[in-house]
Amino acid sequence: MVNLLYLSVALIAIAFTILVIYVARTLKSLHTTLDSVSKTLVGLERQLDGVTRETTILLQKTNDLAADIQQKSESLNSVVDAVKDVGTSVQGFNQSVQAITNNVENTLVKNQDKIAQIVQYSKVFMNIRDQWRAKKAEQSRTRVRSN
Repeated sequence: MVNLLYLSVALIAIAFTILVIYVARTLKSLHTTLDSVSKTLVGLERQLDGVTRETTILLQKTNDLAADIQQKSESLNSVVDAVKDVGTSVQGFNQSVQAITNNVENTLVKNQDKIAQIVQYSKVFMNIRDQWRAKKAEQSRTRVRSN
């Protein structure tokens, strides 16, 4: 009877040891995967920072261009008013400038949608990064408490 008890305890100890080994392997594999994900997120963050900077520069240039076009359009209107005798040739020129202005405005509208989409992606990636850091910090605190 006592031998059966010792044999049962030994069998339980062996099973527990095997379980610990497999859990350790699983955790090590998970650690490797999480490290890879972390490196990928860092790379994405760098790329997103670059895209954000480029988007900001593009938006600033677009605004400058729109202001310049607006100023030139106003100057052109005053020239057209001063040179009414030229007639149809000035009117054709004014239509060309208007078409360019419309084209630029359409381009601005199209770019604003893209910029808004990039900003939205930026927010999503930043949220993922913040959640990742919070989870990592929580794990660190849990490890410190357990030690």
